[in-house]
Order: sequence, then structure tokens, then C-alpha cells
Amino acid sequence: MKPWKQALIAGSAGASAALFLERRKAGGMLLAGVSLATLASEHPEKFQALYRKLPAYIGRGKRLLETAAQIGQQVSRLAERRG
Repeated sequence: MKPWKQALIAGSAGASAALFLERRKAGGMLLAGVSLATLASEHPEKFQALYRKLPAYIGRGKRLLETAAQIGQQVSRLAERRG
């Protein structure tokens, strides 16, 4: 990878993180997109593989959130019994 691409990716990713920490979401999203687009232009085959696996990742995340919600409900029920 060319040095200017590395600098662009690192700079835009770092600036994106800084903007998110400052609660400036629009600028953070814009710079994150620049970083990802540059990275995707360098490795398109890896991004295609990730795109194909994305539904499975979303399904796993959904199950994880559902499990966490069920645990939270059980904890609140136990707290009501003790309280």
C-alpha cells in the first residue's frame, strides 16, 4: 500500500474517532466513510467477502441483544421480588 493511502486511512480514522468523542457525529461519519472507502479500494476482495457474511453477523448480533434483554428482564424480576 502506498504511503499516502496509509496516511489518508490513519488520518481520517483518527480524526473520525476524535470527532465522535467530541459528539460531532456527522463529521465523524464522513471521515469514517473516507477511511473505509480508501481501505476498500485497496482490498476489494476482502470487502466483498465481508459483504457476503454480513447477514450472519447481523443475525448473531441480534441473538446477542435478545439474550441480553432477557437477562435484564430476569434481573429486574428478581429485584422486584427482593424489594
